[in-house]
Amino acid sequence: MTLQLSGLWLFAGTRILFTRARERSFSGAAEDVDARAERYLSDYGDAILRLAYTYVHNYADAEDILQETLIRVLTAGVTLERGAHERAYLLRTAVNLSKNLLKAAKLRETDELSEELAAEEREDLSYVWEAVRALPEAQREAVHLFYQEGYSTAEIAQILGRKESTVRSDLRRGRERLRTLLKEG
Repeated sequence: MTLQLSGLWLFAGTRILFTRARERSFSGAAEDVDARAERYLSDYGDAILRLAYTYVHNYADAEDILQETLIRVLTAGVTLERGAHERAYLLRTAVNLSKNLLKAAKLRETDELSEELAAEEREDLSYVWEAVRALPEAQREAVHLFYQEGYSTAEIAQILGRKESTVRSDLRRGRERLRTLLKEG
């Protein structure tokens, strides 16, 4: 199974998504909701899915978070500036939903981060993602957003609602802990 959102998955998954979003949407025509949902899914679906997976460590739950993220954003009636603001808002929503799921279900130990979720065209880094998974939450968030998603420390601070210096500290501590974990492994 590949992380790329295939046409079949898009068709099957988004039918339910579009129906739920239309039912809950108070603004905009159904066509507008369809177009936005499809664009969000194609542009940001992989990033949201990977981010959710780093929290819940379960592919089915990550897919649920992806779907709920899109529904929440589509029904919120928020107008987002296309690009960085849009992506940051979607990822922040996914982070919040992931944390809510963890609190509710007390999920801490589940499956490993699969190789399919690692960035494309990179060597096998599953051992690194296993070490990242062992980091405390603040460090794991910072490391994931910095290295996997390519955000700067200022952007991460904005996404996570923290000070930039705190994000830099989390990154530094995360790197040190990863260095220790990887040397042990």
